[in-house]
Amino acid sequence: MITRVIGLETEYGLAYDAGPTRPQTTEEVARRLFAPVVEWGRSTNVFLLNGSRLYLDVGSHPEVATAECVDPLELLEQDRAGVLTLARLVSTAEDSLRSEGLEGKIHLFRNNVDSAGNSFGCHENYLIPRRLEYRRLTEQLLPFLVTRQLLSGAGHVAKTEDGPRLVLSQRAEHMWEGVSASSTRSRPMINTRDEPHADAERFRRLHVIVGDTNMAEGSTLLKTVSTSLVLSLLETARVMPSWAIANPVKALRDISRDATGSTLVTLADGRTVTALQIQEYFLEAASAHAAAEGIAEGLVAEVLGLWRLTLDAWAGGDLDAVNGTLDFAAKRELLTRYAERQGLALDDPRVARLELAYHDVAPEAGLRESLEARGLLRRFTDPARVEAAQDTPPSGTRAQLRSRFLAAARGAGVEHQVDWLHLKLTQDPGRTVLLPDPFATSDAAAEALIDELLG
Repeated sequence: MITRVIGLETEYGLAYDAGPTRPQTTEEVARRLFAPVVEWGRSTNVFLLNGSRLYLDVGSHPEVATAECVDPLELLEQDRAGVLTLARLVSTAEDSLRSEGLEGKIHLFRNNVDSAGNSFGCHENYLIPRRLEYRRLTEQLLPFLVTRQLLSGAGHVAKTEDGPRLVLSQRAEHMWEGVSASSTRSRPMINTRDEPHADAERFRRLHVIVGDTNMAEGSTLLKTVSTSLVLSLLETARVMPSWAIANPVKALRDISRDATGSTLVTLADGRTVTALQIQEYFLEAASAHAAAEGIAEGLVAEVLGLWRLTLDAWAGGDLDAVNGTLDFAAKRELLTRYAERQGLALDDPRVARLELAYHDVAPEAGLRESLEARGLLRRFTDPARVEAAQDTPPSGTRAQLRSRFLAAARGAGVEHQVDWLHLKLTQDPGRTVLLPDPFATSDAAAEALIDELLG
């Protein structure tokens, strides 16, 4: 397997359908949603027993940042466990509303756009060595990320001058730079702000914010493992042909709008290639690298196979082979069939409601579980393991120490604080433990502190 810490930060859209009862503002609903969290955590920004972070972001967006993961399947489990945690908060908030005679429904969406044109994100974090020449790495990675929407685009019905059409990516229209230290003002594909959340002499955190928020587990798996493989390839410092794109933002949008894989992309050296050709190069290079490193087996082999299947589907102009695995294909099948059956245009409000339902994670409101149960969308995770992952940290990282400290401190009724790097007793700040190694599952100072709390 690839040994790399990966994490996902997912912002959720929040909406309230008041029905015939009194409306609530988004801010009011968000406060009600987080009321149980504030009650036990005294904040809307807390760490959970599985080592993840739950918080209310700017704009009343609930957000879950998974704990550090080295196993891609555990990353899927932790990501989905965050959905269960939020779904339970929704149920509790709706019970609270009903106690006041308010029969409205709260909806949480794993998507990237709202009806007003605002965008919210799904950010990926990959741990990389500090020794790498960062500028070179990002320049070589950018062409892969621009074309990666062929693998993991969530799909969206967009309004264009030529009428409604299915585009590949919800996020593409909201990117304004290739690489930048900003994350909101200019919104780059790669955010270079240097916050490693680890030993800064050894590590750096690559913060990718161009990706769509995925519902299909296959899309998340393909997105994160393919990127990790490409990073492993780039870390070898081997001489590679340049795929630098002349205008990455334009190319990102062109590929999304075209949604065929054959979109022409102009490179910085003047050559013209297709998006599919760029992805073909990275797949072949990553496959050869994985074979040379002896990791082209198990889950890596499965992801490489899915990558190959997806590019072949684009090349053949027929995505049927991945309809049940990847978001864009699954959503296109769902929406176009529904529109044809009902005799509707893609911009009909009923189609828009169906698209939103695809991304809804509120209890009994979304489509993902139904599609999975009917065999129309492949599930890679075990439901029992996802349920357990709400309180169980992933293996192989310091999240295990964070989880044990949180459990011990709460069990002892002791005021405490944690972040990605620190374990702290509020009343005794001198007892702060620093955990600079994300791969550390044991630490003498942390163990002593936990043993003391356990009594």
